[in-house]
Amino acid sequence: MTPPFQTLDSDLFARAQTLLDEDWLAGDADLAPVLPTVLARGVGQDWHKAGTFRHHLVGVARSLALWQQPREVRLLGLLHSVYGNAFVDLVKFDPASERARLRGLVGAEAEELVFLFCQRPRAQFVQRVLECAIAADGSVLLQDASGEHRLTAHQVAAFIVVSMADTIEQWFSWQDDIYSRFPKVEHRPQNVHWAASLWPGPMRPSGRMLHQISLLGRALAHPALSGLLPTPPVFDHCRQALSAADEAAATALYWSVIQQDQPLVDLDVATAVLEQAVRHNPFVGEPQMVLAQLYLSAGRNADAEQAAASALQQFSAWGNAWDKRVAWDAWVAWTRILLQSAQTGRWPERLDKLNNVALRV
Repeated sequence: MTPPFQTLDSDLFARAQTLLDEDWLAGDADLAPVLPTVLARGVGQDWHKAGTFRHHLVGVARSLALWQQPREVRLLGLLHSVYGNAFVDLVKFDPASERARLRGLVGAEAEELVFLFCQRPRAQFVQRVLECAIAADGSVLLQDASGEHRLTAHQVAAFIVVSMADTIEQWFSWQDDIYSRFPKVEHRPQNVHWAASLWPGPMRPSGRMLHQISLLGRALAHPALSGLLPTPPVFDHCRQALSAADEAAATALYWSVIQQDQPLVDLDVATAVLEQAVRHNPFVGEPQMVLAQLYLSAGRNADAEQAAASALQQFSAWGNAWDKRVAWDAWVAWTRILLQSAQTGRWPERLDKLNNVALRV
């Protein structure tokens, strides 16, 4: 029996399509005027996790645009680390001397969000949210060396949504290894654990962070936070949570097929393994996409159409890839090929013809 695939939301997919163009940001009236100033600070040359700092900032903003967040939250996504923070030692604007400049560029409300997001203890914020330490009025109390700081309900909601987008854009197995048990980061000397530091490592999808993102999303249902911002469409509009055990199992099963640890002479074992991965974690597109190709190879066109449409639904909900081996737009492009092939009943019978498949629109 096939897993419970989702249907494709045509409106959500239409929004995602507008963001597939590499220059999508130039058409955003709120973000486009800010981008040249940010690019002038060299963000396109800075390393950042799964790409460059530019890739990261634009990728976070892309998810927020897809999630229909208001101007100040999308600007926070585009600028969320430019003052530097505890995780990113990239100070593109000096908070001691350039706040007025950034304020003049984006406005007081957006700049204040950027400043607080950079200056307040981020790991502590995530911990407080995960511990359900949100006050009745939606505020969260944080403490650092400079004293106590209380974030308002709107700031809390904005920081939760941006943290969700920030995490999905950048997190993969390399950070699982070096940031073990985040947000309760454990110090591990590099000379003892040097193998974990070899970037980018095997590039497995994270085995632990989707669970955390799902819990952040659930926190948006707090009575004082509900309705302050549009709810991201991931995890069934943040109504469902992914357990840590299900995430770990799904990642391991998916990766065993990708690494060809399962026999591929016949498709039954790999197909069964991927179906189980999807049952454990139906909230990401990549396992469903690979499963769609296996169905096509087995001549199961109807199942392939369901799996590909469901995968496209998940890619459209996130705006970023879970499996960082290729970019989000590339996953979407191949999934559309699979969906088209399932719908037309045409899948190459020769291996070399896979190189020639093209989307017909």
